[in-house]
Amino acid sequence: MIRVLIADDHGIVRSGLRMLLDRQEDIDVVGEAEDGVEALEVVQSKQPDVAVLDVSMPRMTGLQAAREIGAYSPDTRVLLLSMHDDERYFFEGLEAGAAGYVLKRAADTDLIDAVRTVAGGRTFLSGTAQESLMREWQEGRRGEPADPLTPRELEVVKLIAEAYTNKQIAQTLKLSEKTVESHRANVLSKLDMSDRVELVRYAIRRGLVEA
Repeated sequence: MIRVLIADDHGIVRSGLRMLLDRQEDIDVVGEAEDGVEALEVVQSKQPDVAVLDVSMPRMTGLQAAREIGAYSPDTRVLLLSMHDDERYFFEGLEAGAAGYVLKRAADTDLIDAVRTVAGGRTFLSGTAQESLMREWQEGRRGEPADPLTPRELEVVKLIAEAYTNKQIAQTLKLSEKTVESHRANVLSKLDMSDRVELVRYAIRRGLVEA
């Protein structure tokens, strides 16, 4: 039996995905989450075989959650679900440790196969995320400048852009407020920015939050 977690900030989407997966005799949905932070908590408590994560979620994106899950529960395979048929999200998903990438519009035909594929230790790609892109990523021919921020700093930026206070960010990421303040200062310095407005624009460009 393949144990699955579904994380999406839209309840209707979660319900639809659950109905689709629950019909399969070899798949058991063991938990749901509304965002990346909650998904990480469910993974830690339920230890699912596969975590189906929406790429765009509040507090912590699916990409960010994939990195955290890889650190806390390496046996849980991550399958990203996205509205975006975009190479950038596909590549970032691979870098975050995801084992699969499914477009939401193809979920009714691809999701079940994707869950079984990644649970079996293989990689599943749909949409434009084809084997040629996988080879290009593996051979390191992307030619894009590296992001100056660490994954943790990107998590802080996302929450700042979502108008969380330092105290709320500290509680969400389980850090001290002093550490959050340090991350904020480092981010502003690295990006040569001076205020939250500029950080919000950066977060939108990076796909951390929606405009």
